[in-house]
Amino acid sequence: MQVRILGCSGTIAKGCRTTSFLLDEHVLIDAGTGVGELTLEEMQCVDHVFLTHSHLDHIAALPLLPDAVGARRSRPLQVHALPATLAALRSHIFNDVIWPDFTCIPSPQAPFVQLSPLGVGDVFVCAGVTIEVLPARHSVPAVAYAARGSTGWWVYSGDTQGNEPAFWRRVNALHQDGGGVAALLMETAFSNAEAELARKSQHLSPTALAQELLLLKSATPLPVYITHTKPREGSLIMREVQELELGGLQPIDLQTVDTLQI
Repeated sequence: MQVRILGCSGTIAKGCRTTSFLLDEHVLIDAGTGVGELTLEEMQCVDHVFLTHSHLDHIAALPLLPDAVGARRSRPLQVHALPATLAALRSHIFNDVIWPDFTCIPSPQAPFVQLSPLGVGDVFVCAGVTIEVLPARHSVPAVAYAARGSTGWWVYSGDTQGNEPAFWRRVNALHQDGGGVAALLMETAFSNAEAELARKSQHLSPTALAQELLLLKSATPLPVYITHTKPREGSLIMREVQELELGGLQPIDLQTVDTLQI
């Protein structure tokens, strides 16, 4: 499985795009401004979008996708998310005020977008990619995801101030019994100097990240990709992460130009 990092920044700036990951050709995990890295032909190939939560930096490009390529497609774009996230999209995005309601355009029988609810523990096989929905905790209803590649699982925490114990139980089970975790993506949005802001907005700082990773049981070196950093603090956050005592874990600064082979 190829994971293309379209965007992994905590906000926008020149050269920085917000969260979106392309799994092979047909599946997006989140739809932040990183979707703008795709050509029209690549956008047209996307059949499924899995959202972690409803915050703008993770959905900003979603309404633009059907506008860009909906007429070129022969079937609706499937958007998968928690019921609360889908309700937010209906109320605040696809409402014919902020944006046309592409869930019933060009017709209710053949719309450009279909909204499909999911729940924690659900497993999907989309275009040959197995995706499992994991529990997550954020300031709005949220989930995390795991996707199976040939070398193991790609696990993405989504935004979190501290994941549910059930998240780590499932990640440990995947790592020990499910073929192993090949890559773990953890958001770390703020530096330690802004740890209180991170706590209030339910994001991680490096110190909080270290507490989270204590729950990961890994006897072998495991790459931990740091994502969702703020551009003005990215270098500081990575220095603070690299100073942590993380045992065999290997912190890596995730970059938009990266492509991971899993």
